[in-house]
Amino acid sequence: MTPAEQLLQELGITEPDEIDLEAIAYHVGAKVRFRPLCGCEAHIVGCAGRAIITVKKDSSPRRKRFSIAHELGHWRYHRGKSLICRVDEYRPRDAPSPEKVADSYAADLLMPRYLFAPMASAVGGMSFDAVGRLAEAFKTSLTATAIRLVDLDQFPGFVVSHTPRGRKWFARAPSVPRHWYPREDLDPKSFAFGIQFGGRPDDGSPRKIGAGAWFERQDASRFMVREQTVRVARDETLSLILIEDKAMLEDR
Repeated sequence: MTPAEQLLQELGITEPDEIDLEAIAYHVGAKVRFRPLCGCEAHIVGCAGRAIITVKKDSSPRRKRFSIAHELGHWRYHRGKSLICRVDEYRPRDAPSPEKVADSYAADLLMPRYLFAPMASAVGGMSFDAVGRLAEAFKTSLTATAIRLVDLDQFPGFVVSHTPRGRKWFARAPSVPRHWYPREDLDPKSFAFGIQFGGRPDDGSPRKIGAGAWFERQDASRFMVREQTVRVARDETLSLILIEDKAMLEDR
């Protein structure tokens, strides 16, 4: 169990709607205030055992929650250090850094495994409808919730973000071998291509498609995957790539 999850259990939190970020911050010596901010979503200033977390007041409620949880990660791990913190939406970060540590703490605080995993198992399958229901329960963004599902290996596969300039980031489930690596650019055969560039509506559910539309490996054409793509911003799409063929999960 992670430090964030231990904290939640010490506070007796047994339901997602009991995760009160301002109350948790107060418990660990940090006061949250909401102010106009320019150039960042939040920052923290601390001395000894006390801190003030300032959050951009006109951000969305779910963005505010992530910002508070992220700054609490810095308070837990980086107390006494001078950092330039730039809170972004939760997304995978390749290089180890204080920001990645704070992101991980935030994910554990907002979507603790002991609450999230049983609810994820009960949704009955991986789709953006299921992701949306979990996001509503935990008051988290669709993107953060999809990444959490993949990171916890609830369902083998990927979540991939694209803009018109190409792949922005992706998250891979731990059970998926690292030789499966999503394409940089969207293949015209993918459903995501039509949504990103052709004005097609969001996919209502995952649909079967040849794995070659998403992976450049020579053997990709032997397999089928399921894809569901939705638009999450004006120029950004989010795709779930679900692996059902066990042969793709063999590490060879």
